[in-house]
Amino acid sequence: MEGKDFLTIADLLPNEVEDLIQQALILKAGITERLLDGKIIALIFEKPSLRTRVSFEVGIRQLGGDTIYLSQQDIAFGKREPVEDSARVLDRLVDGVVARVFSHRNLEILAECTTIPVINALSDLAHPCQAIGDMLTILERKGRLKGLNIAYVGDGNNIAGSLALACASVGANFTIASPSEYRIPDVVWEDALSRASTTGSRVLWEENAEDAVANADVVYTDVWISMGQEIETEQRLKTFSSYRVSESLVEGAKKDFLFMHDMPAHRGEEITSGMLDHPQSVVFYQAENRLHAQNAILKELFERF
Repeated sequence: MEGKDFLTIADLLPNEVEDLIQQALILKAGITERLLDGKIIALIFEKPSLRTRVSFEVGIRQLGGDTIYLSQQDIAFGKREPVEDSARVLDRLVDGVVARVFSHRNLEILAECTTIPVINALSDLAHPCQAIGDMLTILERKGRLKGLNIAYVGDGNNIAGSLALACASVGANFTIASPSEYRIPDVVWEDALSRASTTGSRVLWEENAEDAVANADVVYTDVWISMGQEIETEQRLKTFSSYRVSESLVEGAKKDFLFMHDMPAHRGEEITSGMLDHPQSVVFYQAENRLHAQNAILKELFERF
């Protein structure tokens, strides 16, 4: 990771993705360093979150630092004042920024106008912290990443794109099943294909969910309607109705498959009511591993800045 910021998986070389996952595994075994002693990290949350906020606040404290929470009402990027002005103020008052935003471009401006580390806690384009935590969860359960078949069913959103990049970086095969109009954005997809060409993995799109899940080691899904997309609810529910992950769908996966979901989950929409509690569900391990993945990211950045 050459720069001061972590905005997407694309900020990492393929081998650095593997290194970060291994570092998260080490930190999970026990944190001994207080790398953030005396440092204050601003948590900017345009979108509320349970897992992201709690895991970052706990992790920063474990590493010896402290946090200031700023909601949409507190900062209102681009409304009360330009994003550039907010960034320059924060640059003089805090030691780092964790931002959960609607617009990825605002995140880029925040990074461009500061000298302190900026971490993407979710944007409309990417959710890289989630992807590192997901890879950690798969590694713990499967003992390896290279050669595994990861099937993602649903919207080609920020979760899907970050997961595709992470899988391609570590040599895992990634297949997404989605309607053609909801594929992963081209800029992300092309990067995933490029990484796959160097690591030997396969990155594929299927329109049919059953085809994507066939012989999968991991079956992953996410909500069909994210915050900010509520106006599209009726259309999305109709379009994605054949992409619901159910007990019958996962019968096509390997017998020892893992079921994953980044949560929050909408039972009866993208999953049937029993999938979170399926015997092979690891969704709550995923939630825990966000903490360890983010600690590894914080360690990587603040050891250098």
